[in-house]
Formats: sequence, structure tokens, C-alpha cells
Amino acid sequence: MITRRNFLWCAGAGVGSMLVGSRMAFASVESDRRFVFVIQRGAADGLNIVVPYADPAYSSLRGALAIDPSSATKLDGTFALHPSLAETAKMYAAQQALFVHAVASPYRDRSHFDGQNVLETGGTAPYQPKDGWLNRLVSMLPVSKANAIALAPTVPLALRGRADVTSYAPSGLPQAPDDLLVRVTQLYSGDPQLHALWTSAMDARGLAADAGARQDPASLGKLAASFLSRADGPRIAMIETGGWDTHTAQNQRLGAQLKALDTMMAAMRDSLGEHWANTTVLVATEFGRMAAANGTGGTDHGTASAAMLLGGAVQGGRILADWPGLAPSALYQGRDLRPTLGLDSLIAAAAAETFGLDPVRVRSSLFNQKAASPMSTRLLRT
Repeated sequence: MITRRNFLWCAGAGVGSMLVGSRMAFASVESDRRFVFVIQRGAADGLNIVVPYADPAYSSLRGALAIDPSSATKLDGTFALHPSLAETAKMYAAQQALFVHAVASPYRDRSHFDGQNVLETGGTAPYQPKDGWLNRLVSMLPVSKANAIALAPTVPLALRGRADVTSYAPSGLPQAPDDLLVRVTQLYSGDPQLHALWTSAMDARGLAADAGARQDPASLGKLAASFLSRADGPRIAMIETGGWDTHTAQNQRLGAQLKALDTMMAAMRDSLGEHWANTTVLVATEFGRMAAANGTGGTDHGTASAAMLLGGAVQGGRILADWPGLAPSALYQGRDLRPTLGLDSLIAAAAAETFGLDPVRVRSSLFNQKAASPMSTRLLRT
């Protein structure tokens, strides 16, 4: 059976891999602000991304995996940024990057599938809500088009829900001749189902006509920006990245992952141009990694991690952390960085500030947190 999603995937042809299977999804709303959610699938190691080099327990817990602070970018007297995040460090210096540490969703076990489900649906336990918080955010805003658009063969869970989402994927194959496309359009013109699907696919193709089909990090950053910067383009995007599960060979693998992420974000920044000033990018993972290194050159599943806010709209140059410390008595269940800040609260605050929405209403709609305390500090520029 050809579904709407599969049909448009065939029409767009396959997206390749970056950051192990990167995917993008977009939604159109009436706003001059852009909001991008980047999910790091696999549990990114916040302790080696935003490094608590001044914590006396860090180097002893990590051993050979500890990041040398002399090679990293010192952010303040406690934290440093992984050396692979060179462009992100420049954003921090320009007050366009903010890091949130010891942050976690409500999920407290260590299953990737369950953790990602909680993060994307905004529930308090796996498989409770059936739609995603990002789709619910779209529903709170005036919609400029009937459809959201997913640059992926499948729509990520965070963007699934009442908002109608179609898909587009760049192809590494040669472009189809215009004559063929015209003939297919004529062929489907009388079909009540395929005509609408084909028209939607061609609309998506038109939006990406100048973006090219390469699938390296820089090209994907430019591709996302090409959608977001158009006057008739989307204003909400989600980018899926994988490969963050570093049980072995962590230093080499994490360095490569972060370099790819850094390159993609810099390309998006540069390609958005003047629109970067109205852009907020949230980077987050389903849970963190264990405080101590394991015996195979990596780290196992943990709890709290670090999140990033990037963009010209961000009131950056800061680190938000109620730092619990890494002493044995401070660790969650005796093994993990203890969460002291809620990822749900961070997402709700960033979304509300981006689109000028009531923060209480946003927390209630996205995460059913009517009684939750809001973020104590403003995240974006006024």
C-alpha cells in the first residue's frame, strides 16, 4: 500500500547519512521567528561536550576519556567546550550560544527507544501521548500553509499529530527531466488521491530547487536554511541526528559527531544571513551518559546531560546550571550526573519566548505542566 508519506518519499528519493542518518522536518506558521529542534539520538555525553573541568571528580571519573581543558574553549571558571565545537565557541563568544547543564527529561531509565519517546511526545512516561510536542506547538500558531513538510522518509515523532505533514528528501540521483514531470502531472490529474499527493510533492520540490542534493554536514545546514529563509517557507524545523551512543572508542567518535554538528550549524547560520537574528536552535538528547568511563573506551547510559541554545535570537554567552557536582554522594543512583533542571521547562520556555506565547499555556499544551515552575531566567533577547 502506498501511503501519503511513502509516496512523497518515492517522489523525493533518498536522503543520505550525516551524523548517522540525519533527517529534517519543517512546519509552516505565520511568524518571522525561526525555531529549530535538533535531537541527538543515542544519548549524547554532556560531560564531554560541556566539560566541568573544574569539578575535582571529573578527571578521575573519566580517566583517559577526560577532555584536556588546555585543548578546549574555556567558557567560565567551571566549564569548557569540546574542542571540536570551534564554530559553536565563536557563537558563544558572540553571545549567540547558551548551554544548559545537568538537564534531563522526566524519563529516568536507560532505554533509547523509551527515552526518545518521552522526549518527543512530551509525556512523563513512555508511550502515553500519541502526538509530538512540536506538532502541538505548530497547532498553537497561525498556520501559513495547510501542510508542514518533512525532509525525511518518515516524519519524526515530535512533529506527528493533527498538523498535516508531507515529506521531501533530496536525491543523489540525476534530476528528472521537466518533460517527465509534466507527463506524470497530466497522468495523475484525474486521480482523486494521487493528484493531491503529486501536487504537494512538486510544491516541496520547488521550495528546495536551489539547495542541491549533497548530503554532507555543510550542505545539509545550507539546505535547512534554504527552506527557513524563504518568504513562503517554513518557520519550524526538526533535525534528527544519530550516532551519539558511544559505548566504545568515545573520544574519536564523539569528536567526529561534534565536528559534523558544528559544521552543519555554522552552515545554517551563514546561509540564513539576516534571518539568523530571528532564529533559535535547541539541541538536546534523550538522556546523558554515566559519569565514569567504562572498560571499553567509552561510557554507558546515564541520566542528565547538556543542552544547547544557538541562534541570533539567543541571549547567549552564558551557562545555566544548578551544578550538583560529581562526587560519589552527589551522583544519581551512585553513577550518573544528577538532573537539576527540566528539559521540558527549557523547551517550553524557548518555544514561548520565540513566538511570543503565554509560557503557562505553552507548558500546559506541550507538556501538561500547569503547576510546573517556569525557567527563572530569560533565554532570548527581548
